Amino acid sequence: MKKNILFVMNNLTSGGAEKALISLLETIDYTIYDVDLFLFKHEGLFFSKIPDQVNLLEEPFEYKYFDMSIVEALFDYLKRGRIDLVFSRLCAGFIFKSEKNRARCEQRVWKYLSKSLKSINKKYDAAIGYLEKNPVYFCIDKVNANKKIGFIHNDYDKLGMDPNIDIIYFDKLNSIVTVSEECANVLKQRFPMYKQKVEVMFNIVSPNVIDNMSLETIDFSNKGIKLVSVGRLNHQKGFEMAIEACKKLIESGYDVKWYVIGEGEDKSKLEQLIKEYDLQEIFILLGIKENPYPYIREADIYVQPSRFEGKSIAIDEAKILHKPIVVTNFSTAKDQIRNEENGLIVDMNSQSIFEGIIKLNNDKELRSNLIENLTKESLGTESEIQKLYELMKAV
Repeated sequence: MKKNILFVMNNLTSGGAEKALISLLETIDYTIYDVDLFLFKHEGLFFSKIPDQVNLLEEPFEYKYFDMSIVEALFDYLKRGRIDLVFSRLCAGFIFKSEKNRARCEQRVWKYLSKSLKSINKKYDAAIGYLEKNPVYFCIDKVNANKKIGFIHNDYDKLGMDPNIDIIYFDKLNSIVTVSEECANVLKQRFPMYKQKVEVMFNIVSPNVIDNMSLETIDFSNKGIKLVSVGRLNHQKGFEMAIEACKKLIESGYDVKWYVIGEGEDKSKLEQLIKEYDLQEIFILLGIKENPYPYIREADIYVQPSRFEGKSIAIDEAKILHKPIVVTNFSTAKDQIRNEENGLIVDMNSQSIFEGIIKLNNDKELRSNLIENLTKESLGTESEIQKLYELMKAV
């Protein structure tokens, strides 16, 4: 008899966790598991990639009221006679305005949002909140399951979350899964009472799929140094440091084009900085690309200027495509890159990023050694699904 499992996620936009979920859903054994997927919003770049075997549950109608202006929400509540939800939306509105930390805002709003959401009327063998905050909280508060698993896709201490809120929910999880050894160490130090629950499961990536998709033809004919970065346009990814490094490259006489694949809340701020440095034709924000791999394949150097990461899927993809890589020295960088063996780790500032790019560009022997070492690495992680199978076994 098949096991019933549920995955919970916010949406399927262009983030690493969303991509990892799709890879997981493409790998899971559907002869053993019946899989339901609950999304707060039916949207995102990867929404069309949901495998046919997955049963997509109905979008929660009431969620939209926490994703629109408070005036619109209250007017519609009153029109529908839902006076019971007015107080919750008012409280959430106060938090939206007063809490500047986005992660803590989502945490604090949950107790009011949850009052609007219905429980899922089905019993599961396992429920998996595949991202920190709301997906995990929903699994605890709104799902009936024999086993509950929560995923943390980043360095917990860098997320800016309130541990006092999470401690209540982590207590009710059977397993707390994260994506690298360093992220696991952070969780064990932050929540020592739950260290026995912490497990590591690497994001699933398939070299064959990435290789094949990278062969798509694109117009990428710049004759100079082609730099590529992938990531959400937000503070975490450090793209303002990349723009400053790009300015230094141009001032030093290098012919470069720097392409960034991704969207995010800092786009206008980055566009302003690009304009200020007169780099409109040099540092190019490509937006979201359904298939980023041809751009990575055509790059001379892949650059990840992040302030923090869990385990960067984009870095793994660049490694699979045997690219010379420059990464900043964020806390988990050494989980993926061995300095001057399969990539270059530089200090977290624009000058160091600039110097790292110059070093890789000018040192042909180093570049060749990095590429050669990458060709020898076994980079497929499809077998990681076995760890999830073990975690989902009945308590």
